[in-house]
Amino acid sequence: MISTDDMNTDDVLNIARNIFVERKLKDVVVASTRGGTGIASAKLFKDLNANLIVVAHSVGFREPNKNEFDSEAKKEIEEHGGSVLFSTMPFHTINDAVRGKMGSSIQTLIADTLRMMGQGTKVCPEIVAMACDAGLVESGKEVLAIAGTGRGADTVLIVKSANSRRFFDLKITEVVAKPRDL
Repeated sequence: MISTDDMNTDDVLNIARNIFVERKLKDVVVASTRGGTGIASAKLFKDLNANLIVVAHSVGFREPNKNEFDSEAKKEIEEHGGSVLFSTMPFHTINDAVRGKMGSSIQTLIADTLRMMGQGTKVCPEIVAMACDAGLVESGKEVLAIAGTGRGADTVLIVKSANSRRFFDLKITEVVAKPRDL
């Protein structure tokens, strides 16, 4: 595992690109809230014939009817051959509503357990499941997943994909890079 503590997003994305080529992977799933990490990824993977999926928050995630993702960023990602997915996150949305009324939930327990290895380690399997749910990535394939803590990317995992309905069939097969100091 490579520690990303002293790296920026571009450094992390270059690690991801190298492992993508080395492992002859086909799919890359990247978390991006506003579009910056998505654009950087689309540019970096464009010449590799990658199935690049940029996963954003659902519309209304922070406030009703508001999309946090920049529309120009979406257009640029698509021009570079990537796709942008706005989707409900398995560990949020309905879970947040339940937690607000009743306290904790099983989804919170799962998310918090994954966060023991960092925020990106929670997000990577989540976005892979979301991409499978949308039919943009097949289940059962090794997928390169990239996410981060706050803004940018600091975590790269290889994940055996599965739909959120079969979340426990999803496997983190390799931790390529992540922050050591959490």
